[in-house]
Amino acid sequence: MKSFVYPAIFVKDSEDESYKVLFPDLEITTDGAFVEEAFLYAKELLKAYFVAIMKYDLDFNMPTDFDKVKKASKPSDLVMLISADVTKKDIA
Repeated sequence: MKSFVYPAIFVKDSEDESYKVLFPDLEITTDGAFVEEAFLYAKELLKAYFVAIMKYDLDFNMPTDFDKVKKASKPSDLVMLISADVTKKDIA
């Protein structure tokens, strides 16, 4: 099993209160109606991303330090670490 942990930026939409999630190191995004849903979708997306990376032996960016991402984000944004575990069964 391989574990991956990446910082994600949660940006709240001022109009509909939903959240957009950005993984700045991986250039992938998702969203959710509320922060908990966005968090779950972010975990699913990160896992799916790394299943594809491992299955096709592709290169990927290493995670940026959490504090650097936090410092570069807006004060209104939430920055969280998202983890994903990929097993051999996932990529078979």
